[in-house]
Amino acid sequence: MANINKMNDAWIAQGQKVSDLNDKLNAAVLDDSFDQDEFKAMKQDRDNAVSRRDALHEQLEEERKAQEIANMDDKNKAPLDDDEEDIKAKFIKNFQGMIKGDPKVMNLVTSSIDETGNAIGLTIPQDIQTAINTLVRQYDSLQQYVNRESVTTQTGSRVYEKWTDVTALADLDDETATIGDNDDPKLSIIKYTIHRYAGITTATNSLLKDTADNILAWLSQWIAKKVVVTRNAKIIAAMNNAPTKPTLAKFDDIITMINTAVDPAIKSTSFLMTNTSGFNVLSEVKDAMGRYLLQPDPTQPDQYLIRGKRIVEVADKWLPNSGTTAAPVYPLYYGDLSQAVTLFDRENASLLTTNIGGGAFEKDQTKIRVIDRFDVEATDTEAFVAGSFSTIADQTANFAASAATTTDGK
Repeated sequence: MANINKMNDAWIAQGQKVSDLNDKLNAAVLDDSFDQDEFKAMKQDRDNAVSRRDALHEQLEEERKAQEIANMDDKNKAPLDDDEEDIKAKFIKNFQGMIKGDPKVMNLVTSSIDETGNAIGLTIPQDIQTAINTLVRQYDSLQQYVNRESVTTQTGSRVYEKWTDVTALADLDDETATIGDNDDPKLSIIKYTIHRYAGITTATNSLLKDTADNILAWLSQWIAKKVVVTRNAKIIAAMNNAPTKPTLAKFDDIITMINTAVDPAIKSTSFLMTNTSGFNVLSEVKDAMGRYLLQPDPTQPDQYLIRGKRIVEVADKWLPNSGTTAAPVYPLYYGDLSQAVTLFDRENASLLTTNIGGGAFEKDQTKIRVIDRFDVEATDTEAFVAGSFSTIADQTANFAASAATTTDGK
């Protein structure tokens, strides 16, 4: 815990340093005695400070996750049963054989061809895939907020009826009245096509000497991180299909967005989403009496609310700002993301290795390729809106009515 606190303090201090360097850069460009070389050096210092700040935050998150795992109650650590142990042992044995280039294993894993005509490789078993998905949820994954549907085909389609298009049943004021047909629903067809997303890492020779558990842990961590980065990017792209709202400038603008931006039928499941930088700006907004306007959730003190709506905070690296470094524009989404976006998951991740291609032969290395198969589609663009803000003004007091009452003596 001491290490986490120390790292958190360093991250905050580095963030302040970045802010100070930005102020210096702003002052430098406004100075009539502008010096290009001096400005370039200052900009380099700022960029280095930004890189260190982001690295500190990434390492802080890693340390927090490690602490969570270390403090996990033993009762939550369910041991593998005999069948699962056999599956794990077989998978690791095949994986080690694939790295060594065992002909039996290589013939096995390269004999299966996917729809695109490429070798599938060593398919990751379901119980190991489940362990990877558990890790995925720990890495600021946006996948947990969208609708996720498991599919078994390369392509397909789904029919959706928007909440706003659902009409009421007819009111029959006559007992003998004939029941008419309902209005034809306004349906939209969403088509999906599973894409392959791949990454390659280099395995060291020492990996083969490790235990099966350590190899499995290393694989799971590596794949989970790759999955999060890839899927987050595609989910954010789908989120950006949401209708754009005018730039928010005051707290009342956020209240108006909560009250009016989405259909009342989904308001109960709607939430706000911003990144860490945007959350920090929102957390500093005060009312006329100097009190912070964000309210802690009584059931989860580390979560915050605006008018009862939860604020989901996502790391800047996954949900970046727009604008410039000197004048960032922070995102603020609102709505029900599970209605707005669907991730079609083929659940067919696979591994393949080579000690020849990709420069592996020349460097006496082994390359490991992982492929993830999924698609992300926007389903109901009216269920989620995209807002943004640069600053949110503090609320000011309005004593005009009180002053008028005092003057009248009433």
